[in-house]
Amino acid sequence: MPRRNRYYDGPVSDHFDGLRFLNPSGEPETDRSLRDLLRWHREAPGTQWPQSVPVSPIIPDTRVEGLRVTMVGHATLLIQTGGVNILTDPVWSDRASPLSFAGPRRVTAPGIAMDDLPPIDAILLSHNHYDHLDIPTLRALQVRRDPPIITPLGNDSIVHRHIPKARVETGDWFDRFTIAPGVEAHIVPALHWSSRGPGDRRMALWGGFMLRAKGRLIYFAGDTGYGTGAIFRDLRARFGSPDLAILPIGAYDPRWFMSAQHSDPEEAIQIMLDLNARNALGIHWGTFKLTDEPWEEPAVRLAAGLAARGITPDRFPALRPAETIEFE
Repeated sequence: MPRRNRYYDGPVSDHFDGLRFLNPSGEPETDRSLRDLLRWHREAPGTQWPQSVPVSPIIPDTRVEGLRVTMVGHATLLIQTGGVNILTDPVWSDRASPLSFAGPRRVTAPGIAMDDLPPIDAILLSHNHYDHLDIPTLRALQVRRDPPIITPLGNDSIVHRHIPKARVETGDWFDRFTIAPGVEAHIVPALHWSSRGPGDRRMALWGGFMLRAKGRLIYFAGDTGYGTGAIFRDLRARFGSPDLAILPIGAYDPRWFMSAQHSDPEEAIQIMLDLNARNALGIHWGTFKLTDEPWEEPAVRLAAGLAARGITPDRFPALRPAETIEFE
C-alpha cells in the first residue's frame, strides 16, 4: 500500500513530491542515515556545557512604535515594531524534546517570563522540530493570549492535533499573511528538514519569514544551512535588502553532519552580506545543547569572523537571553 503524508494532502510542486517536501533544487541533501547518526555519536568529543547560565528576565513595554527585538532564548524572540508584537518559534519549556524528563535541557532561563509578555499579535512558527515547535508553550499561549500562528504547510495539523482551538494560518513558500494594517508576513524558503518522530521525515514544510512592518523589512531565518547561497540572493532580489536579518549561528558541529541544515557563524555573516542586510542578530545558540561545539563558541567565532571582514561588531551581535536591541 502506498505511503501517505500524515500532515499534508496537496498538489505536487517543485518542492513537494506528493509524499515529502524538498529543499530547493541544487542544494545539499539534508537527510542523514542511522549509520551517520551512530558515527556522529561515536566520534562526538563530549563537550561539556555549563549546567546553567544566569539570566535576569525583563518586562517589555506593551507596545513599541520603532523596532525593538528581545531575546527570550534559542530561536524565541519578541519582535516589537509599528505597535505590533510578534513571537518567533516560542519555547518556554525546560527541554527541547517530546519528553519532560529527557532530551536537551535549557541552560538559560527565558529572557521574558510568559506572564510578563505583552499582547501578542502573531506567532511565526518556522518548522516542527522540538526546539522550535513546543506544544506545551503553544497551549499556554493559546490559553493566555490566543494569538494567530502563521506556519508552513502541514504544521497546522500538528498544532491542531494537540490544540484544536488554536488559530493557525498555513501556507507555502512565498505566501503572504496580513497581521495588522501595514504589517504582513511572507513565508520564505530555508535549507532544512522536518520531523517529529519516526516515519514523518519531511512531511511538513519548513521555512523562514520576511516581515514587512510600517516600512521596515525584517528577515527571520528559522533554521537554515547556507548551501549555495542562492536562496538568500533570491530573497534580496524578491524583497529588497532587509533592515534586520535574524540569523542562526549555533548547532553546527560536526560540519560533515550539520552543514546542509545549520549555518555556522561565518556562513551567517555571508548570509547577511548576500541579503545586504543593514543589521543582523545571531540566535539559535547557548540555550539548548544540540550539537558538539562549546557553549560560547558561536559568539566568539561570530565576533572573529566580523573582525576578519572588517565589519563592526555592533552590526551583527550574538543575542543573549533578556538582551534587547533597539533600531532606528
